[in-house]
Amino acid sequence: MPVFDGHNDVLTRLMQAGGIDGARQFLDGSPFHVDVPKARRGGFAGGLFAVWVPSPPRQPGQPGAPDIGAAMAGTRYDIPLPEPLERGYATDVVMHEIGILHRLESLGALRVCTSVAMIRTCLRDGVIAAVLHIEGAEAIDPDLHLLEVLHRAGLRSLGPVWSRDTIFAEGVPFRFPGSPDTGGGLTDTGRRLIAACNRLGILVDCSHLNERGFDDVAATSDAPLVASHSNAHALCPHARNLTDRQLDAIARSGGLVGLNLATAFLRKDGRMRSDVPMDTLIAHLDHLLERLGERGVALGSDFDGAVVPRGIDDVSGLPVLIDAMLRHGYPEALVRRIACENWLDVLARTWGEPSDAEAG
Repeated sequence: MPVFDGHNDVLTRLMQAGGIDGARQFLDGSPFHVDVPKARRGGFAGGLFAVWVPSPPRQPGQPGAPDIGAAMAGTRYDIPLPEPLERGYATDVVMHEIGILHRLESLGALRVCTSVAMIRTCLRDGVIAAVLHIEGAEAIDPDLHLLEVLHRAGLRSLGPVWSRDTIFAEGVPFRFPGSPDTGGGLTDTGRRLIAACNRLGILVDCSHLNERGFDDVAATSDAPLVASHSNAHALCPHARNLTDRQLDAIARSGGLVGLNLATAFLRKDGRMRSDVPMDTLIAHLDHLLERLGERGVALGSDFDGAVVPRGIDDVSGLPVLIDAMLRHGYPEALVRRIACENWLDVLARTWGEPSDAEAG
């Protein structure tokens, strides 16, 4: 069963492991969650490939950035938001990672897709379909000139923030237990960004936005609300997760939530540990389906950006999750929607293409 996934961070991993010159390891096999051999074994057909900018290395004598992964291994934590980025540095990293994506395309590893028709061609041809996504808009100038350039380079999905403030909005912290109601919403520049994304047909990703930012996107955007990689706050009270009120707003918009496999956002104790049974993932899916309906739930793994459940491990383990859904009693048609079709439907409606739901 093909899987179209809402979030991975392999471009950042490739940048850190050799950049454009090291891109070939994506074809031949790598230590990362996502590469061509693992995709073939696991039915990974493609997804949103995130461009994310790590905080720059600290100079000697400066305090180090918090080790988010280590802190999230505990049962209670409140990790300060990283410092905002300087735009020139962020732009350099964004261009580097987009360069890696296009090098992968030139090597035949994947195809950069800007329409659902292109994605379906990839599904038919057995080529990984990659949608360019930027997680955190630090590189974009307040006049939004770079947004136009990035759109021409293939950008079709954008998160205004990662968990770090930008000129557009405030990020939600890594806090457990915690609420997403943590700060201010969109700035005036942020509202202009959302309007520009609507005009260009760029999906606006609400994952990593705090609650007020989410509400402002809901009030500003005329597109379906989407959280590409988030889970249910009712089951795991992490600040990164979505409350039932937010899930209901997404449902009213005809939007979608991608189940995040990052274990800290799944476990009741909020710990980033891999010993998570499939029943925990199914419980989140059950809750999301209850609030969003069968067309509002998909997958947003966070592969190469987090610890994922043992037994899945990487994209080659996706059939484990598919089998768990089928064993739980989800009809095969619903599993296919969660695994792939719901993403294609919401992308079509966001990008201004006829969706299968509309056609049917």
